Amino acid sequence: MPTAALVSLATSVPPHVFLQKDVLAATWDSLRDRLPEFERYASIFSNTGIIKRHAVKPFDWYLEPRGWPERTEAFLEGAEALFVDVAQKALASAHLAGSDIDTVVTVCSTGIATPSLEARVARVMSFRSDITRVPVFGLGCAGGVSGLSIASRLAQARPGTNVLLVTIELCTLALRHDELTKANIVAISLFGDGAAAVILRAGDGGVTRIENSGEHLWPDTLGIMGWSVDPEGFGVIFRRTIPDFVTAQLNPAVTQILAAMQLSMADIDRFICHPGGSKVVNALETAFSLNQGTLDHERQILADYGNMSAPTVLFVLERARAKGLPDRSLLTALGPGFTASCATLRHAA
Repeated sequence: MPTAALVSLATSVPPHVFLQKDVLAATWDSLRDRLPEFERYASIFSNTGIIKRHAVKPFDWYLEPRGWPERTEAFLEGAEALFVDVAQKALASAHLAGSDIDTVVTVCSTGIATPSLEARVARVMSFRSDITRVPVFGLGCAGGVSGLSIASRLAQARPGTNVLLVTIELCTLALRHDELTKANIVAISLFGDGAAAVILRAGDGGVTRIENSGEHLWPDTLGIMGWSVDPEGFGVIFRRTIPDFVTAQLNPAVTQILAAMQLSMADIDRFICHPGGSKVVNALETAFSLNQGTLDHERQILADYGNMSAPTVLFVLERARAKGLPDRSLLTALGPGFTASCATLRHAA
């Protein structure tokens, strides 16, 4: 069967911009009396490599504790608006209308919506009544690559149809005032909001094609990354060992994934990675035997937007495409599970 081609790619962020120095100052005011050791953790903010981030709510909204009802209201309002904005950008770039979309894949792990987001915006997007809907929850930071893989296989299964992938995460809405933990401070220092949309089609021309995809799920790693759930909302689960885990475990896992594609590391001209944080980017370069500084697009996206979870790697891909893709790239992301998700891209200049 013909492989799926990337017809268009668009990104979008909400309007509120937070400078990292202002987030640190606000966190200091909130936690210094309740967490005496916060001074030791303050350096986390400067070590992330982040300069600014975008958020779906104004700065002052985050200064007060919020429960599930307020978080959910903010999620639905913000996610619907961001979905429409990024999807319309992708459609305009592809010279398509919402009625031309046959399948929509929605990837999101930072809010709960039933009916799911694509149903909520169907009228304004002019989606047809016979559109196929595929909402996906729980992939976390791996969702950008895994979602692209799912969407490409759906396009490949029905050549000529248009598949819209929307990855949207409002990570800032999970901010917690009650969790006096280092993991929560790391989350406050890292996360931003954003969305990306891709339109895929198989059966006709395309400069960039999704060649193949694969995943690796490590056993007994449920505690490395994820959400806990309680009456106030989501609580972040992080282990400090993520960079060490990446350095030690990622190379053999990706080697195995590539071998199943009858490829090797030597066949990859460019690695396009989800930048979880500056230490993770360093660990990725070590794992892939790259010179330090090679993952320049990843560092720039992290500086400008922070970690937006699933959409982030597609922001990196957008920048890499603008600069010019080589013949074969490997798109990679890590997420809860603990999982490595990969997709190879072939590009014809």
